[in-house]
Amino acid sequence: LSDPLFVHLGEMYKVLPTLALLAFAGHAAAFAPSAGLPVRSRAVSGMRLTMDMEPVIRLGTRGSPLALAQAYETRKRLAAAFPDELGKEGEGVQINIINTSGDMTLDKALSEIGGKGLFTKELDVALLGNEVDFCVHSMKDVPTFLPDNTHLETMLPREDTRDAFISPKYKTVEELPEGTIIGSASLRRQAQLLAKNPGIKCVNFRGNVQTRLRKLDDDVVDATLLALAGLKRMDMTDCVTKILDWDEMLPAVAQGAIGIQVRSDDEKTIKYISALNDKDTKICVDCERSFLATLDGSCKTPIAGQAKLVDGKIHFKGLVASPDGSKIFRAERVGEIKDFMEIGRSAGEEIRKEAGEQFFADLMEYVQDIQAANTKPTKQTTAK
Repeated sequence: LSDPLFVHLGEMYKVLPTLALLAFAGHAAAFAPSAGLPVRSRAVSGMRLTMDMEPVIRLGTRGSPLALAQAYETRKRLAAAFPDELGKEGEGVQINIINTSGDMTLDKALSEIGGKGLFTKELDVALLGNEVDFCVHSMKDVPTFLPDNTHLETMLPREDTRDAFISPKYKTVEELPEGTIIGSASLRRQAQLLAKNPGIKCVNFRGNVQTRLRKLDDDVVDATLLALAGLKRMDMTDCVTKILDWDEMLPAVAQGAIGIQVRSDDEKTIKYISALNDKDTKICVDCERSFLATLDGSCKTPIAGQAKLVDGKIHFKGLVASPDGSKIFRAERVGEIKDFMEIGRSAGEEIRKEAGEQFFADLMEYVQDIQAANTKPTKQTTAK
């Protein structure tokens, strides 16, 4: 039996949860198209094997285990909200895998090959080409500006936004000795790590969660950092050495949030998708993305920003750093929730003024050549 059929059987008979199958497969190749099917997009709605129900709406997603976990969560929520129209198990929601440039180019850092838009470009094309009706995204991968006639209609309830430190050798970031090799393709994480411990070495480290953990087990690197939200969604928190609070590692803008993008004139799809929106999550993510847009940020720049609602107020923290961690500029805000967009924008303007335009010009030039973003890790060998 092919891997896709295992997925179908897992859904049909509930013998094994989908995520266990994905973990077994270990990579997105478990969902690769069969011969003769188009590589870029393929329906994987397993329930259609046993139920004669045509899809009501079509969901577009990347093919990684985490992306598929988020797609299935979205379908589950749609089924709960519209059981009569979409089926109690979401039979009316067809899932389509879209292979993206970011998933197919894993030997280079995102900063080197074009930034976070590489995870959404092909999804944008499918959405605008009416191949799918909506796209499910990890919001931290979504550029600040979307294609015309599309928008982010909904945010699902947010997961824990913090980063997780993972190492079989060390318990904390602080105890890492000089020369320790940290695997991370995130310039945000690299900068904050190097600010605390300039003696460590950061190397490019990409691939899905299972691939990264396998490389860690193979001693390719000494430690890595991953978003705790993804580990929770795949029930893989057993690998976590330590959860890093905001003062230790400020998370990426929109980390832990799942966003749903639609065509702005598609009233039918918007009716379904808008029902899933978590208002508090959307307020916080929009505040963070306002900060990011003010700084013209992407995966090419080490930017972090987080907002949360506390006692009727919105609290925001943001930072911009040089890739080597030698300079960090921070801003904090507390204000009325209704002013969430202005709070993010004003924090960005404060940092932009404090750092100066030359800092950002130098930052963009430096990022292109920074060794930490361009070095492909090689397996360590023990001297004899």
